[in-house]
Amino acid sequence: MPEPCEDARLGEPPLALYVHLPWCVRKCPYCDFNSHEMRGALPADDYIDALLRDLELELPLVWGRVVRSVFLGGGTPSLFGARPIDRLLSGIRSRLTLAPDAEITLEANPGTIEHDSFTAYRSAGVNRVSLGVQSFDDALLARIGRIHGRAEAVAAVESLAASGIDNFNLDLMYALPGQGVAQAEQDLRTALSFAPPHVSHYQLTIEPNTLFHRHRPDLPDDDLAVSMQERCEELLDAAGLGGYEISAHARAGRACRHNLNYWQYGDFIGIGAGAHGKISLPARQAILRRVRSRHPRDWMRAAGTPAALAEERDLPPAERVFEFFLNHLRLRRGVRKTRFSERTGAPWSAVESRIDRLVGRGLLEDLGDRVAPTATGWRFVNDLQAEFLP
Repeated sequence: MPEPCEDARLGEPPLALYVHLPWCVRKCPYCDFNSHEMRGALPADDYIDALLRDLELELPLVWGRVVRSVFLGGGTPSLFGARPIDRLLSGIRSRLTLAPDAEITLEANPGTIEHDSFTAYRSAGVNRVSLGVQSFDDALLARIGRIHGRAEAVAAVESLAASGIDNFNLDLMYALPGQGVAQAEQDLRTALSFAPPHVSHYQLTIEPNTLFHRHRPDLPDDDLAVSMQERCEELLDAAGLGGYEISAHARAGRACRHNLNYWQYGDFIGIGAGAHGKISLPARQAILRRVRSRHPRDWMRAAGTPAALAEERDLPPAERVFEFFLNHLRLRRGVRKTRFSERTGAPWSAVESRIDRLVGRGLLEDLGDRVAPTATGWRFVNDLQAEFLP
């Protein structure tokens, strides 16, 4: 098996594009993303114009590179109709080289699909949808502040299936206020009845700077949450949806390519209010991090100029190492040793002693060409990641 090269040189990893569309009908009480309640008319055309100006600012960094995936995230991107999405994707294609089979994902919420049909989004160029169902239980949806109910969620999934978009994800949450194992299981069984190729199944956590952090709901205790997780993972495995990441489960060949690029420490352009980007620059052995200003109004005013950037810096080597493992250790297959040097520019010897220590503690397993979390390490993945803090 190949050994990691000690003559470490930063390479040029796959490239993706993330587009942030920041508005929601109403901000969920658990959400800590850069999202903003829509007040008045959506400035769709002005925002698309600003996105394309913002993209042009990035072009000198990525000339000649092929974009493998595009992710339209938010916020609630489905607040934008198919016409502005079509204009956006056409503008992206005229400025960047997209792979012929590029994965183009649109995030959507059941409460906003009336803004356009999934058939129209498909015609605009979207070939994958991530639908934020979260639950099929009306009472649980109300407790977490969602604007849709079971009927809207079911209608949205049925509409998605009828559109011809056969690559889609259903987002489900568990450990919701007042939820028990039977309810979590029923939510998942309902989702599985639609034969989704991908399910994101994650625990509700309380994040700082959210309404739930200020007014904490009564959540299931840790033991009950673990019981929900274990039972639902059994059902997902039985349905042929293997877990390939902490909260992501997919049929063979249906893993989210865009998210895999993040977790494998690939490169990505980030455009839109608050978007983050990471670009490797092998010619000067640097990794550039750019972050846009967060507020849509401020960002739109400056889009296309350096004034739109809230942060621009080269990542120091120790930070690259931490980010690499922070992402890679989310994957059940773990870390390919040769990829470490290609993606960070550091030799494997820089982390070998830490890896050996974690293997000795039974948290990692050395498989020759890669290292992967053991069953125990998977249960304590946060501790694994913390070992690589600068």
